[in-house]
Amino acid sequence: MEFVKTDKAPAAIGPYSQAVKVNGMVYTSGQIALRPDGSMVEDDVVLQTKQVFENLKAVLEESGSSLQKVVKVLAFVADINDFATVNAIYAEAFGEHKPARSLVAAKTLPKNALVEIEVIAVC
Repeated sequence: MEFVKTDKAPAAIGPYSQAVKVNGMVYTSGQIALRPDGSMVEDDVVLQTKQVFENLKAVLEESGSSLQKVVKVLAFVADINDFATVNAIYAEAFGEHKPARSLVAAKTLPKNALVEIEVIAVC
């Protein structure tokens, strides 16, 4: 088991790792719209979703993986009315790659984020 850490994504805000690699797979922790310096992106679902994907890309790259190797996505939105907006950015980020996905609305996300996404990928 290997614990993944990169300064190209925000540090964990609790007692957990950015990701864990085990048996040829990488499991990321949920990413919210924190910049690598720990500051939160503006209260805008488009900007926040784009930052989440930048964070995921950085963690996956540090793990020896990429968005194109993702097999499962779990996404949370603070407002289900943002589904279409998040879905459009998601589609852009993954392109023709279509991993399995769940997307649920959550009452409150850490730091009052609008979006949180975690992934499982092949290394």
